[in-house]
Amino acid sequence: MGGILSIDRRQFIETAKKSAGGKEVIAVVKNNAYNYGLEFAVKAFLEAGIHSFATTSLDEAKSIRTYAPDALIFMMNPVYDLEAVYKYNLHITLPSLEYYYKYCGELSGVNVHFEFAGLFNRSGFEDASTMIEVLEHQKSLADDVQMNVKGIWTHFGYADELDMDEYEIERGMWLDLLNELSEAGYIFEIVHSQNSASFARDGLFDGHTHLRLGISLYGSRPYALLPEEDYVQSLELKAKIVQIRNIRAGQKCGYGGSYAPGFNSKIAIVDIGYGDGVLRKRASFDCLINGERYSVKSLMMSHMIVEIDDKVTIQDEVILYNNEMRIDEFTALGVGANSEQLGALNYQSLKKVILNDTGIRQ
Repeated sequence: MGGILSIDRRQFIETAKKSAGGKEVIAVVKNNAYNYGLEFAVKAFLEAGIHSFATTSLDEAKSIRTYAPDALIFMMNPVYDLEAVYKYNLHITLPSLEYYYKYCGELSGVNVHFEFAGLFNRSGFEDASTMIEVLEHQKSLADDVQMNVKGIWTHFGYADELDMDEYEIERGMWLDLLNELSEAGYIFEIVHSQNSASFARDGLFDGHTHLRLGISLYGSRPYALLPEEDYVQSLELKAKIVQIRNIRAGQKCGYGGSYAPGFNSKIAIVDIGYGDGVLRKRASFDCLINGERYSVKSLMMSHMIVEIDDKVTIQDEVILYNNEMRIDEFTALGVGANSEQLGALNYQSLKKVILNDTGIRQ
C-alpha cells in the first residue's frame, strides 16, 4: 500500500484561520498546494475566509478559477500567455524592465504587480528608478491601452534564518524602496511581501495590505522557536507493519547491510519507504508506535526497518508524522525543509484520506 496520509479538514481550516491572524492573506497554493491537493486547499481556505491565492503555474491558476470564481489569483512567475491572463482574469507579476518593453503592447487592462528582486534575486526589478521609468511610460499612453498597476511585492528569502543578518538587510532594502516610490508619488493598492517567517517575526508591516503566506497555513512552523500550539498540523502519515523479525547480533539487513545490530534484536518491517516520499534523512530519527518512540534503522524504496520490543505486534500502526511527531520537529533536526517533505509525498503510492467536519473518513 505504501502508507496512509490523513488530513483533518476541520483542523486544516482552523490552522489557516489562526495563521492568518485576522489579516488579509494571499494563500500560496503552488505545487498542488504544498502537495495537500489544490482543490482541497483552495476550498478549505475559502471557508477559512481567505479569498486570494498565488501560484507559479498557469494550469493551477486556471483550476483555481473554477474553484473560486471571484478570487484574486496572482501569478508569481512571469506569464507569456496573455490571452489566458485575460480569459481567467489573473493578476500577474511584472518581473523586469525587459519584460515590460517586450509585452507592454499586450498588457492593456492587465492587473500587474511590480516585483522587487531584493536580496533574494530570484527575479524582479533592481531598484525604484526602473519601476518609475515604467510608471512614467504608462502615463504617456492613452488611458484605454494602459495596464492596471495594482500591486507591488517581493520575497524574503532569509526570514527564517535567525542566525543571519540578511533578513534585516532585505527588509530594509524593501522598505526603503517603498519609501522612495511613495516620495515620488506612487502608492499601490496591494502591497505584499511577508511570508510566514516574516509575519511571525514582525507582524504586518505598516502600509502593507496583505500577507502572502505559505507553510504556516499548512500547519508547519516557519522556524522551530515558535510555539507548536499556534501551528497545529492537520496531517498524519502512518503505515502498517508487514513483518516482525528476530535479528542476530551482526546479522545484516536492508540495502547494503545498512542495519547490523551489535546485539540480538527485534525489528518491524514497515510498508513505507522513500519511494512513497519519505525523505531519506528521516530514517535517522524515531517513529511512533502505540504512543512510544522507536528508532528507525533503515529506509528502503518501499520499506522501513524499525527496531522494536515485545510490546509491538504486527497489528500496530507506525506513525511517521502527526502532531506528536511534527514535520517541523524533524526539519529543525536537519531532515529537510517543511515544504521539501510535503512536496516529496507520493500520492500515487500513498492512500489519501480526508477527514470531513464530522470526523468521518471519505
